[in-house]
Amino acid sequence: MPKRRPALSIVWILIILCLCVGAPGLYYAGRPLPVEMREELYDGVVYHRKVHLTPHLMIAHIITVDLHTEGISFLVTPPDYTKKRDEHPLKARTTSRFLDEFGLQVAVNADGFSPWYSNSFLDYYPHPGDPVTPNGFAASRGKRYSDGVEPTLYISRDNVAQFGSPKGKIYNAISGSHMLVENGEPVAGLDDSIPAPRTAIGVDFGPDRLVIVVVDGRQPFYSEGATLAELADLLISYGAYAAMNLDGGGSSTLVVAGPFGPRVVNSPIDSHIPGRERPVANHLGVYAGNK
Repeated sequence: MPKRRPALSIVWILIILCLCVGAPGLYYAGRPLPVEMREELYDGVVYHRKVHLTPHLMIAHIITVDLHTEGISFLVTPPDYTKKRDEHPLKARTTSRFLDEFGLQVAVNADGFSPWYSNSFLDYYPHPGDPVTPNGFAASRGKRYSDGVEPTLYISRDNVAQFGSPKGKIYNAISGSHMLVENGEPVAGLDDSIPAPRTAIGVDFGPDRLVIVVVDGRQPFYSEGATLAELADLLISYGAYAAMNLDGGGSSTLVVAGPFGPRVVNSPIDSHIPGRERPVANHLGVYAGNK
């Protein structure tokens, strides 16, 4: 028996080493690496990954879209129900499903919606296909299907993107909870104490570029998220002159087309499960040409 103790000790040491090496690997599996990068996905469409270590861990994903690039166009989730007797105009779907269904190259979640609840990963609403309504005004290629208060981003047929009153006929429109950036400055009074997963969208001064930001959050030792003030500063650093907050939390998801189907480029966290996508109401999608 005494001769077997060293062998057992070696086995336990190897097990402990495997756990030390393997546990972090399992924790980070499926998540984007916490490494900054820049990649041109398509002509006029650039992806950035930004990593902040202080004042807390934060991983942000930024898409900039040149509104003047040939072949660029946009799609807001079209209504699934158009009859007046239908209480809710949309069927909930994940952002990946939206991108795949409409053959898009980039997609992001958009407005908050109702009904919604999340008591556990077994008790939640909506499931894919359940009826939902965006909180604010929404239109998809000329079809208005939801009314609500501003702020609203309008994108015309010829890619003029602006907040406030649209010029001419309404084409695509998505709404958010409130403005984050106005006239190139953060809106006064933004919360700077609660980091969370966030989604936001803005335009530069021209407007010549659309700026989409998704921040991962609620994932200890990976990314805690961004406060609203930090989100505004991040948007401004990528050129946003005006920007609004979209639905965040477990809804925050950014997807691009990949060779084997939709590729989620951030780390969503629905029902406290990293990598799990939430079915949401509407989205904004980008059609792009070749790289």
